[in-house]
Amino acid sequence: MKKYLIIFISLLLCTFSIYAKKTASTSEYYGLGLCNKPGYKCIRVKRSTTWKKMFPNSRELDIVQRLNRTDTYLYRGRKLVVPDNFQNVTLASISPFPLKIKSPKEKLIIVDQNLLAVGAYDSDGNLLFWGPIASGKDYCPDIRRSCRTITGIYYVFNKKGYKCRSNIFPIGRGGSHMPFCMFFYKGYALHGSKEVYGFRDSHGCVRLFTRDAKWLNENFVDIAHATGEKGTKIVVQKLKDK
Repeated sequence: MKKYLIIFISLLLCTFSIYAKKTASTSEYYGLGLCNKPGYKCIRVKRSTTWKKMFPNSRELDIVQRLNRTDTYLYRGRKLVVPDNFQNVTLASISPFPLKIKSPKEKLIIVDQNLLAVGAYDSDGNLLFWGPIASGKDYCPDIRRSCRTITGIYYVFNKKGYKCRSNIFPIGRGGSHMPFCMFFYKGYALHGSKEVYGFRDSHGCVRLFTRDAKWLNENFVDIAHATGEKGTKIVVQKLKDK
């Protein structure tokens, strides 16, 4: 029985590995696309390890997860991009967004699906935060259609805390955990997730690392008020179709 269980787990991990390789986005700006760029190298995950075992320094762990656009389960053989020298790297130096833009005169969140990243700017145009995302995938079998994230300019109209849950997914019963959700159009929201894999994989929402969603929710995002004041502005950029 133990032998068959080991075989089953091995096949499961192999299947997941193949799926990840087929589905993962490739970009010169993050993940494995950086492997051959100066200042970076790619390493393989060894057997029976974890993020914290590989990167016990919390700052270095945060940098690696952001570079790879994921904080999900590590499996044997998985490739990760890491800096050659962590001392030369900061979150600002690896930001996919400019550190300063023309003043938007209001707080602004930019969702760039091509970079798999979200950036938050203050009203003076200073980048205060950036983090990885996973937006809507091209096709969702359970609803039998595309579930790409809606694009355009929106404003946050509601937000909830850690206990936020979906009323729709899973289909037929709802209940999916959406910690620190921030709704910007109907059921579309930015929210924390344990499923930020390094590629687009949601039903349309914008998934973030839960720690990032918490920061945005509690320290940056405002919601609309009955007095007519708008919530925080969100710009969801279009995908560049290949």
